[in-house]
Amino acid sequence: MRRLFEVEFLEDAIEFLSSVDPKAARKIIYNIDKASYIQDPELLKKLSGEIWEFRTRYSNKHYRMLAFWDKRDSRNTLVICSHGFVKKTSKVPDKEIKQAEKIRNNYYK
Repeated sequence: MRRLFEVEFLEDAIEFLSSVDPKAARKIIYNIDKASYIQDPELLKKLSGEIWEFRTRYSNKHYRMLAFWDKRDSRNTLVICSHGFVKKTSKVPDKEIKQAEKIRNNYYK
Protein backbone atom coordinates (compact mmCIF):
# COMPACT_ATOMS: atom_id res chain seq x y z
CA MET A 1 0.00 0.00 0.00
CA ARG A 2 1.30 3.44 -0.95
CA ARG A 3 1.51 6.27 1.56
CA LEU A 4 -0.66 9.24 0.53
CA PHE A 5 1.36 11.82 2.46
CA GLU A 6 4.17 12.25 4.98
CA VAL A 7 3.55 13.86 8.37
CA GLU A 8 5.73 16.36 10.19
CA PHE A 9 5.11 17.41 13.80
CA LEU A 10 5.82 21.00 14.82
CA GLU A 11 7.05 21.85 18.32
CA ASP A 12 3.58 22.46 19.83
CA ALA A 13 2.37 19.09 18.50
CA ILE A 14 5.37 17.28 20.00
CA GLU A 15 4.79 19.03 23.34
CA PHE A 16 1.14 17.95 23.30
CA LEU A 17 2.04 14.33 22.56
CA SER A 18 4.56 14.29 25.40
CA SER A 19 1.98 15.75 27.81
CA VAL A 20 -0.71 13.08 27.35
CA ASP A 21 -0.80 9.52 28.63
CA PRO A 22 1.85 7.47 26.76
CA LYS A 23 -0.76 4.92 25.60
CA ALA A 24 -2.94 7.73 24.25
CA ALA A 25 0.08 9.24 22.46
CA ARG A 26 0.84 5.87 20.82
CA LYS A 27 -2.78 5.57 19.66
CA ILE A 28 -2.72 9.14 18.26
CA ILE A 29 0.48 8.42 16.33
CA TYR A 30 -0.93 5.07 15.13
CA ASN A 31 -4.09 6.79 13.82
CA ILE A 32 -2.08 9.50 12.09
CA ASP A 33 0.08 6.86 10.42
CA LYS A 34 -3.03 4.89 9.39
CA ALA A 35 -4.61 8.06 7.94
CA SER A 36 -1.54 8.54 5.77
CA TYR A 37 -2.42 5.31 3.92
CA ILE A 38 -6.23 5.44 3.65
CA GLN A 39 -8.84 8.15 3.22
CA ASP A 40 -11.07 7.90 6.28
CA PRO A 41 -13.00 10.91 7.67
CA GLU A 42 -13.05 9.20 11.06
CA LEU A 43 -9.26 9.69 11.16
CA LEU A 44 -8.67 12.88 9.16
CA LYS A 45 -11.35 15.49 8.57
CA LYS A 46 -11.39 19.01 7.13
CA LEU A 47 -12.47 21.64 9.64
CA SER A 48 -12.38 24.97 7.86
CA GLY A 49 -10.32 26.74 5.23
CA GLU A 50 -6.95 25.02 5.18
CA ILE A 51 -7.18 23.43 8.63
CA TRP A 52 -7.75 19.70 9.12
CA GLU A 53 -7.95 17.51 12.21
CA PHE A 54 -6.53 14.09 12.99
CA ARG A 55 -9.09 12.39 15.22
CA THR A 56 -8.43 9.85 17.96
CA ARG A 57 -10.65 8.48 20.68
CA TYR A 58 -8.90 6.69 23.50
CA SER A 59 -10.23 5.83 26.95
CA ASN A 60 -13.37 7.96 26.48
CA LYS A 61 -11.34 11.07 25.58
CA HIS A 62 -11.35 12.74 22.19
CA TYR A 63 -7.87 13.82 21.11
CA ARG A 64 -7.38 16.17 18.18
CA MET A 65 -4.23 17.11 16.32
CA LEU A 66 -4.81 20.07 14.00
CA ALA A 67 -2.90 20.13 10.76
CA PHE A 68 -2.52 21.69 7.33
CA TRP A 69 -1.17 20.56 3.96
CA ASP A 70 2.14 21.63 2.43
CA LYS A 71 1.98 20.80 -1.28
CA ARG A 72 4.93 22.92 -2.42
CA ASP A 73 6.87 19.79 -3.44
CA SER A 74 5.05 18.25 -6.41
CA ARG A 75 6.34 14.75 -5.63
CA ASN A 76 5.86 14.56 -1.86
CA THR A 77 2.79 15.83 -0.07
CA LEU A 78 3.44 16.83 3.51
CA VAL A 79 0.91 17.27 6.29
CA ILE A 80 2.07 19.51 9.13
CA CYS A 81 0.65 18.86 12.61
CA SER A 82 0.47 22.24 14.30
CA HIS A 83 -0.76 21.35 17.78
CA GLY A 84 -3.12 19.12 19.72
CA PHE A 85 -5.75 19.26 22.43
CA VAL A 86 -8.30 17.15 24.25
CA LYS A 87 -11.72 17.92 22.83
CA LYS A 88 -14.31 18.64 25.53
CA THR A 89 -17.28 19.80 23.45
CA SER A 90 -18.97 18.54 20.31
CA LYS A 91 -17.47 21.36 18.24
CA VAL A 92 -13.80 22.21 17.82
CA PRO A 93 -13.28 25.53 19.63
CA ASP A 94 -12.65 28.51 17.35
CA LYS A 95 -9.55 29.43 19.37
CA GLU A 96 -7.95 26.10 18.40
CA ILE A 97 -8.66 26.69 14.71
CA LYS A 98 -7.30 30.25 14.96
CA GLN A 99 -4.16 28.95 16.66
CA ALA A 100 -3.64 26.42 13.83
CA GLU A 101 -4.14 29.18 11.24
CA LYS A 102 -1.58 31.38 13.02
CA ILE A 103 0.92 28.51 13.12
CA ARG A 104 0.25 27.82 9.42
CA ASN A 105 0.87 31.49 8.51
CA ASN A 106 4.14 31.50 10.48
CA TYR A 107 5.18 28.22 8.83
CA TYR A 108 4.90 29.76 5.36
CA LYS A 109 6.82 32.94 6.26
